Amino acid sequence: MAVEAQLSRIQEQVRARPRGALSPQARREERFFFLFISPWILGFIVFTAGPILASLFFSFNIYDAIQPPRWVGLANYRNLFRDRLFWQSLRVTSLYTAGAVPLGIVLSMAIALVLNRNIRGVSVFRTIFYLPSVISGVAVSLLFMWIFNSDFGLLNYLLWKLFHIRGPAWIMNERWVIPSLILMSIWGIGGGIIIYLAGLQGIPTELYEAAEIDGANWWSKLLRITLPMMTPVIFFNLVTGIIGSFQVFTQAYVMTGGGPHNASLFYVLYLYRNAFYYFKMGYASALAWVLFAIVLALTLLVFRSSSAWVYYEAVRG
Repeated sequence: MAVEAQLSRIQEQVRARPRGALSPQARREERFFFLFISPWILGFIVFTAGPILASLFFSFNIYDAIQPPRWVGLANYRNLFRDRLFWQSLRVTSLYTAGAVPLGIVLSMAIALVLNRNIRGVSVFRTIFYLPSVISGVAVSLLFMWIFNSDFGLLNYLLWKLFHIRGPAWIMNERWVIPSLILMSIWGIGGGIIIYLAGLQGIPTELYEAAEIDGANWWSKLLRITLPMMTPVIFFNLVTGIIGSFQVFTQAYVMTGGGPHNASLFYVLYLYRNAFYYFKMGYASALAWVLFAIVLALTLLVFRSSSAWVYYEAVRG
């Protein structure tokens, strides 16, 4: 009886409380929530949201980080589209994206298919393929400077010893520098491999068993089951790959400096030069916002196209 009376009092208190009002315990938990999340909120405002809004303001000004900013309206954007190096950097970055992103998707998917097999020591091989993707970008760039060296580099040495082919100058040649950097991008596909592995292991085995009963071979199962079920993962890696490829900086900065003759002048490297070499902070901010618009447009384009090729089992049944 005492328990029933206590429950009855609690119910009366709940009914008497104004709609939407929180209990004292809920209010206390809410205060603790905002207290614990406040460092992140402050960090986001000071180090992320604040600089973003400041760069938007500076993009309409002439600003050299020493003198006060001077408002010029859209002049930075008009000058940008008349800038030959802007178009060159956009061309270089687009060529790199067109080569590196599809190559990374195809190779990481192929390696993930191999590593998804139940063979002895497969966990060791998974670790080996993933480890290069966590190495510092500067260290990788220095390593590939030696590999691509035209005089004593490992790649030209192997080409001569194995095939008697005299290799090109690679990163010191205008025609070969972008293909060289695309080839170098294979080094970091370990992250994509892990994501593809997770997707492959999420495919129901019953689908493969049913296909085998119907007499499907490996190729049919790949085209009819694996690839359609993996399209959401491919879509994710495509979007992140495009975004990442438009932010390439370390390789060009360390290995080529944008050369030879601006043949590897990536967009972010050109932005960096304007900001920290020439101290054109306003112009660099305009470059950054144009980059944001380009990446946003490409991402929205991929999202719009996803309805035609991405298969979601929960949506399509």
